[in-house]
Amino acid sequence: MVEPENRVEAPKTDPIPVQSATELRADQPLAHVRRMSGVWVGVIVAALVLVVLLVFIIQNGQTVRIQFIAGALELPLGVALLLAAICGVLLLAIPGYGRMIQLRRAIRRSGNSRHSR
Repeated sequence: MVEPENRVEAPKTDPIPVQSATELRADQPLAHVRRMSGVWVGVIVAALVLVVLLVFIIQNGQTVRIQFIAGALELPLGVALLLAAICGVLLLAIPGYGRMIQLRRAIRRSGNSRHSR
């Protein structure tokens, strides 16, 4: 046991400041502005990507014949390449989405309610 003459007092600190309800409301517009600026950045980037794709399609306007199994199709080269890229993305996205569904089901079955929705 510590004797009273050898006791060391804890240093005095300032109390933790507590925000009032009006101060909390004052922060919300700032957060809203940050979210909106993020949305605008996304819109601008998407518009730039669309312009680049449009230029790509216009510059590659030569018609090509595409044959698949028994069917044939004639498309501009830029459109055909863009269609092939979209099909490639879907070939990766569909199994990936299926795997995410499997993992969500496994989490729910394991009883981990923190991650289940």
